[in-house]
Amino acid sequence: MKLKLITLVIPAVLALSACTNANRFDNDPSLMGGGITSYEPGSAQDPQSPLYFQQTIGDRVVFAVDQSSLTDEAMRVLDGQVSWLTTNADYNVVIEGHADEQGTREYNLALGARRANAVREYLMAKGLPAGRLQTVSYGKERPLEICSQEACYAKNRRAVTLLANGFNS
Repeated sequence: MKLKLITLVIPAVLALSACTNANRFDNDPSLMGGGITSYEPGSAQDPQSPLYFQQTIGDRVVFAVDQSSLTDEAMRVLDGQVSWLTTNADYNVVIEGHADEQGTREYNLALGARRANAVREYLMAKGLPAGRLQTVSYGKERPLEICSQEACYAKNRRAVTLLANGFNS
């Protein structure tokens, strides 16, 4: 009786354990690059989402003190933006120019405008139509960090590309 029970239970347990492993034959579609996506639409993993643009492509570039010229790293980020914006033509952008807290309000508004325009000109030179790009300068009025140290200043010297679903003319 005991032998009969063992001969029935062991194969049943083995059969059930084999059924619980969905990838037992290494045919997981996500591993094979199949058509099944492993991301939530609209999430930061969705290559067409604004979150992907912001977090993976990068929505900002930084500048040196009193400068509005683009660095090599800034151009790499902007090249990614051009590629994403070309693929996702439903989006227009507003490019914000920012400055650190050093200097007068007027000087920093002008510097922020030069930074935003430098980004706009680069994006246009890479093929994006001018009609999809707007600029605005906030100067030192919208800092990311507030402190009187270079680490804070460096984060505030930036241009940010914000996505918009069309402009009101």
